[in-house]
Amino acid sequence: MTNGKTINITALARELRTGHRAALARAITLVESRRGDHQAQARELVQMLLPDTGKAVRVGITGSPGVGKSTTIDALGTYLIEQDNKVAVLAVDPSSARSGGSILGDKTRMARLAASDDAFIRPSPSSGTLGGVAAKTREAMLLCEAAGFDVVLVETVGIGQSETAVCDMTDFFLALMLPGGGDELQGIKKGLVELADMIAINKADGDNLKRANITAADYRSALHILAPRSAHWHPPVVTYSALAGTGIADLWQKVLDHRKAMNTSGEFGARRREQQVKWMWSMLEQRMLARLRSEAAVRARVKKIESEVADGHLTPALAAEEIMKLLH
Repeated sequence: MTNGKTINITALARELRTGHRAALARAITLVESRRGDHQAQARELVQMLLPDTGKAVRVGITGSPGVGKSTTIDALGTYLIEQDNKVAVLAVDPSSARSGGSILGDKTRMARLAASDDAFIRPSPSSGTLGGVAAKTREAMLLCEAAGFDVVLVETVGIGQSETAVCDMTDFFLALMLPGGGDELQGIKKGLVELADMIAINKADGDNLKRANITAADYRSALHILAPRSAHWHPPVVTYSALAGTGIADLWQKVLDHRKAMNTSGEFGARRREQQVKWMWSMLEQRMLARLRSEAAVRARVKKIESEVADGHLTPALAAEEIMKLLH
């Protein structure tokens, strides 16, 4: 794809619709490419496939390092495949440009999923900026849906803003937590819990079982204080063990219960429409920034404006106005 060969978009779309994994991988590589001609072809491809998208269950998964995200995704994905689903796993990892990413390592930790013909695991593009990575992941998600995947699991590997980005592109946002003492809740990220559609306490097995149940009760109490995201859904707190595979079926049932509640209330469609519009604005921001960076004459002028602001010769407000004129 990087050798300058023309890509037959219609043929690629046709192949992808049949669930051809190599075609899906090629399509995602096209979407992730920074080349202008590739980006134009990627836009055409996604537009062409749009009628084939939107049917999958989109689940965002977050959790601090060590919580067992990879083991959970492996166990949940395997369970879903046993229920005759095709599962795609995508990652949003804005740090991958700096750290080298982690989901490739996770592929070895998702051993069962990686070996299944009904699973597709894809690391996030290491473009370094959250907006860029999130935009590419959204498009990759649509391509996976067009290729016939029933469930798309989007893992947030980064922290902070990446959680909001994943929440904004999925139907259900799952926060994984570890069993801990009462003081565990002191470090709870209020923002994260407000985003979560469910909290799941992992490693609820053996000696940890009692602690996991206490932690779950603490989180339930904490959730009563916070206003839920939806009037039609109160986020449940469940315990499970990814390693032992216990509680996985119950965890997935809650995702389906949520979808039913959202569909019944009409909120499901409203949330998806809202996400599409947010995506449009995020893409517009990306395109505008890309122009500022890619055109040599514009880049030189922006550099000069930056210096004038840094030296105190120009106010940031006037500088922003000048840069806006350059985009016209």
